[in-house]
Amino acid sequence: MEILNTIHSPADVRALPEDRLDALCAEIREFLVQSLSVTGGHLSSNLGVVELTVALHRVFDTETDRLVFDVGHQCYVHKLLTGRREAFDTLRRLDGISGFPKPVESVHDAFIAGHASNSISVALGMARARRELGGDYRVVALLGDGALTGGLAYEGLADAGESGENLIVVLNDNGMSIGPNVGGIARLLSHARMRPGYLRFKRAYRRFFRRWPTLYAFNHRIKERLKGSLLGSNMFEEMGFYYLGPVDGHDCAEVERILRFARELDVPVLVHVLTEKGHGCSFAQAQPNVYHGVGSYEPETGALPEKAPDFSSVFGDALVELAQTDKRIFAITAAMESGTGLSGFAEQFPDRFFDVGIAEGHAAAMAAGLAKQGAVPVFAVYSCFLQRAYDMLIHDCALQKLHVVFCVDRAGLVGRDGETHHGVFDVSYLSSVPGLTLLSPASFAELREMLRIAVTELSGPVAIRYPRGGEGEYTEDRARKACSVLREGTDITLVSYGTMINEVLSAAEQLSWAGISAEVLKLGLIRPLDAEPVLDSVRKSGALLVAEEVCAAGSVGEALAAALAKNGVTAKLRLLSLGNGIVPQGSVAELRARCGMDSVSIAHTARELLGETVCQK
Repeated sequence: MEILNTIHSPADVRALPEDRLDALCAEIREFLVQSLSVTGGHLSSNLGVVELTVALHRVFDTETDRLVFDVGHQCYVHKLLTGRREAFDTLRRLDGISGFPKPVESVHDAFIAGHASNSISVALGMARARRELGGDYRVVALLGDGALTGGLAYEGLADAGESGENLIVVLNDNGMSIGPNVGGIARLLSHARMRPGYLRFKRAYRRFFRRWPTLYAFNHRIKERLKGSLLGSNMFEEMGFYYLGPVDGHDCAEVERILRFARELDVPVLVHVLTEKGHGCSFAQAQPNVYHGVGSYEPETGALPEKAPDFSSVFGDALVELAQTDKRIFAITAAMESGTGLSGFAEQFPDRFFDVGIAEGHAAAMAAGLAKQGAVPVFAVYSCFLQRAYDMLIHDCALQKLHVVFCVDRAGLVGRDGETHHGVFDVSYLSSVPGLTLLSPASFAELREMLRIAVTELSGPVAIRYPRGGEGEYTEDRARKACSVLREGTDITLVSYGTMINEVLSAAEQLSWAGISAEVLKLGLIRPLDAEPVLDSVRKSGALLVAEEVCAAGSVGEALAAALAKNGVTAKLRLLSLGNGIVPQGSVAELRARCGMDSVSIAHTARELLGETVCQK
């Protein structure tokens, strides 16, 4: 790491002679492969943007210029070059550096970026603020990993192109569908425009005619009309962007030259950069999806530890079984085929499988269309990404009571991806959807049965929420019970759902050691909520503690507290939740302990509620 060890800030990158850039890029790739083999993280996407990121930091000063990431997991190289190399052993760890851009972490991180498709809109807002409020900085939006499959990106493009604002959109095209007309003679034109001689002429031409803007504008219109009549144009030019590209994204010097030219233009510019996910690492190049987001691996061969069954894989297998006997079942994903466990379905039923890209709103609306015509669509989606389709949940699915099944993966705390990815708001927003049935399995067996019930027996919109990872000690199947008594007791009622029930059962056992008899109730049906079994238990115990891995607003605990009041049941009450839902990164066990949601903390809180003397932990 001879060169990388000398890079402590972007100024060091800019000071490097051009003939040392390739060596720096090679060292960055070696560092990423070695470091992420221990911490895990997004490997292939970051290997693909090494040269592009180095070039960006040679052309722009991110301490003042605003670099807005889209699909922020491609920011690792940026973090390496902005003074965070020595902290990489804490990447995605509790109290460590984030795997996504985080403005509170560094002045070089312009905007938080955990989801996708919003960078152009954000960048345009920054550019307009610069114009109206005064400022001397550049604004760059960096897209990648299918960001142009999301409709919000096109809304941003349309407004930005029309605005005429000085901003640059860098499209990191790594093989995902983007749709621009770049082929045939248009491609030859693009290559010609990339030549250094052409760029030098273009700069001189613009500088010469800058003193006569009217003449320049007249000549420019003639040139554009002539070019359009002979060669046509692409989508970006039609939207008002000055298009540059495509350029080889792994040629650092060439990318730097085109970015320097783009910086001089006082109009919306789109720079089209061709990259390869996993570039420079044989196993990541061969299987970029496998190494998109990984845990630890063997850095020499890429060998991954054997993967144990998890809720995602159990869901995928169960859906395949159902689809084998029911041709009405369709599966939908928003760029998360393997992440949601749908690879097997896609292989066996390719005509009934749809990956719509990073377009959750479109996925939900399309599912509604399928349901309206008699199909049974199953949309597998991460909890934090389903947030983006809230309007479609109500307008397209609920108002017509259409039978769409939403399989909400990564519900609850997800661990090291942090606050942008925790699935802690779904109970709140799904509970507000009219007529939606919300189920919460606590075991693999319950997930299989609840999926079967949701697909074959229920009507209207249905959501099944389940966590990332595997099941705990609880492995039973009580899928058909809205509320189950897992442990009888007389002193306090403990209520939870999903895999949090394991922490509650452990807490009840710890309370028994102190002579406290806790009754444990597990909810399987979250909405509509049957509060009567809980009320019956509380009438006996006189105390209720609800523990749930979600934000406080709109939680089940709030609904149960309201049911107590409505029915005149007086009891000692404590609602344990994640408060406002903004929880940092870390392992799930670490985060539960920090948030007071692990078994020890639950037992401690129960004893406090009952007025017991509690020893310091």
